[in-house]
Amino acid sequence: MKAQSILIIGIAGSLAKSLAKNIIEQNPDCNIVGVDSRNVSHISLGPQLRSIQMSYSRNHFEKLFRDETFDVVYHLARMSHASTGFLQSLEERLDLNLMGTKRILDLSLKFNVKKVVILSTYHVYGALPDNPVLINEDFPLRASIRYPELRDVVEMDHIASNWMWKNQSHINTVILRPCNVIGPKMKNTMSRYLMTRYAPVCADFNPMFQFISEEDMARILEKSLSFKTGVYNVSPSDSISLKEAKKLIQSPTTPIPSFVLKGLVKLVSNSLWKFPNYLIDYIKYGCIIDNQLLLDELGDEKAFVHSSHEAVKKCQIS
Repeated sequence: MKAQSILIIGIAGSLAKSLAKNIIEQNPDCNIVGVDSRNVSHISLGPQLRSIQMSYSRNHFEKLFRDETFDVVYHLARMSHASTGFLQSLEERLDLNLMGTKRILDLSLKFNVKKVVILSTYHVYGALPDNPVLINEDFPLRASIRYPELRDVVEMDHIASNWMWKNQSHINTVILRPCNVIGPKMKNTMSRYLMTRYAPVCADFNPMFQFISEEDMARILEKSLSFKTGVYNVSPSDSISLKEAKKLIQSPTTPIPSFVLKGLVKLVSNSLWKFPNYLIDYIKYGCIIDNQLLLDELGDEKAFVHSSHEAVKKCQIS
């Protein structure tokens, strides 16, 4: 699909800016409108991109869709735990991730958008000791069973999935569930964890991880314009153990027995950075996703420029 008018929600993020750059390179004649509630004055990718700072309210979105005609909408504005404090985030995340997503989807249908791409996360599956070796897209979303703070992420995915299948005859919708997206410019939870010196690891666990570089993720987002309606796990085919990943980027670790880790995490969160409770299970148990549906859509081309190992190396601490 060659889109002429594209809306990117969440344009201030590093991944969104990489996506916009890729789209412009592939289609110099396109027009992109990027919106974000954060400051967008620093974004300059040429005349094809117009950035607007606005709050994610019903009235603002309604006016935006009335004033513009979009072929494609990218919803990359999921609010994460890394971007907000706990007290602030609960209400805001519920509003943006749940109500905001439903609002964007309904407006896309109302104003005859041809394609919607929604960025979810592999975290929706949950890191549990009985996870299968490979988790495919049909696997239950169990993340909120152990950690209620992931409820908004799981519910957002459910809302998008139900809406997608209900309206599949009217609009082409793609939901992407990537593994850990990392890069020197990324400020998400896993990038911060990897590059934080002496971040704790479990002395008695060493789970396997999949990592995708920001560049590869931006390219997959751009390529998803040609995907058929559906949900797709996004990850390279290789994996790497957590302790090996920390070693690759020369980030010192602090091995701590898992039974005392939860208490110590509170100290780490208060003194260094926000270490969300759910991350404890992700550094204990494996959560490896199956990427076969994605590879089928991409065809014979090389799906990823960087393996999980190479993506980690790009984050090396100087």
